[in-house]
Amino acid sequence: MYKLMTAGMAALLLGAGASSAQAFEDRYSVGVLAGTTGVGAEVSWRFHERMGVTAQYAGGLSWSGDFDTDDVDYDGDLDISAGAIKFDYYPFAGRFYLTAGAMLPDMEASVSGRSKRNDTFEFDGATYAASDIGSVHGKLTIADGVQPYAGLGWRSSHQQGFGVFSELGVMATSIDVSLSTSENFEGQDGVESDQFRRDLRREEQRLKDEADKLPFYPVAVVGVSYTF
Repeated sequence: MYKLMTAGMAALLLGAGASSAQAFEDRYSVGVLAGTTGVGAEVSWRFHERMGVTAQYAGGLSWSGDFDTDDVDYDGDLDISAGAIKFDYYPFAGRFYLTAGAMLPDMEASVSGRSKRNDTFEFDGATYAASDIGSVHGKLTIADGVQPYAGLGWRSSHQQGFGVFSELGVMATSIDVSLSTSENFEGQDGVESDQFRRDLRREEQRLKDEADKLPFYPVAVVGVSYTF
């Protein structure tokens, strides 16, 4: 009798272990998404009840805006796109997950500046003829290269079929500003051009300091997926 009970208990334990091992099946999902980095697609692999990996790409988003310093009025057109590869952790083995990884953004604005006066530019108290400078233009980079990312999200299901997902996170920015003039006044020889070159570098720094007030770029995504 004792041997029968022992054998029965062992069979139950083995059966429970096998059932637990078979309870979760790894799944692949493909989806389309839209958010603050544009419109795109993703591929996700949930290989464990608590772990998965996701690759995404989105782009095609553009913003236009204006900004002014004490001396110049600027207009900018920002183009946004970004890829990402992330590790997803499901702490409750359910639908909610935490995620972290790397993003490969391309977020750059074309900037053009015009004087607040019709015939002169003024930088740091120094006045320059608009005919010598022409116009000020340049690039404002919000993020480029590889940037760290962290966020949290929710997926409706990891079972086969259609589902929805959403995610909120932040990506570190890497601000850079470069300015030049249409007449290349900063590249000419002479005392006035030398002074203007220094003033233009200070103007770049002012714009960078303003943009650095946004150390992170907010990432928000919603999408529809199909799980195989």
